[in-house]
Amino acid sequence: MRVAIIGNSGSGKSTLAKRCNVPVLDLDTVYWERGKIAVQRDPAEAADEVRAFCRASDDWAIEGCYASLIEVALEFTPELILLDPGVDACIRHCEARPWEPHKYALKEEQDKHLAFLLEWVRGYYTRDGEMSLQSHEALYNSYAGPKHRIVELSTGEERQ
Repeated sequence: MRVAIIGNSGSGKSTLAKRCNVPVLDLDTVYWERGKIAVQRDPAEAADEVRAFCRASDDWAIEGCYASLIEVALEFTPELILLDPGVDACIRHCEARPWEPHKYALKEEQDKHLAFLLEWVRGYYTRDGEMSLQSHEALYNSYAGPKHRIVELSTGEERQ
């Protein structure tokens, strides 16, 4: 199984990836410079890390909101999943998000960023760039491999 999952913050990407029971690559750990806040890593290095992860195993899941890195994973013809449960679901998920120790040293540090995250979630539907719904839909629509758009996660995934 190879799966690439893209969507808004709080859409359920990490949860769905974990359910796959395969090695998972969280693209937050690839896109950003380690140990620095909001400093983008060299795009070529990030792409190389994604390719190395994909080559390391026959089965994997990659999840994130970075269309450029998901596009790299699509070179390996995974199932592409666009998660789009809507802004209200994404906000609920972000508010209930457990501490992510791979991103923040303390839960309190993570909580300090919640207001910014919620604004980010709301902006997904109107902003431009690779972390937008517009970009995610363009990637989804152009992909010729297997793909699904999931709009509901709460009572069994509904696929379109």
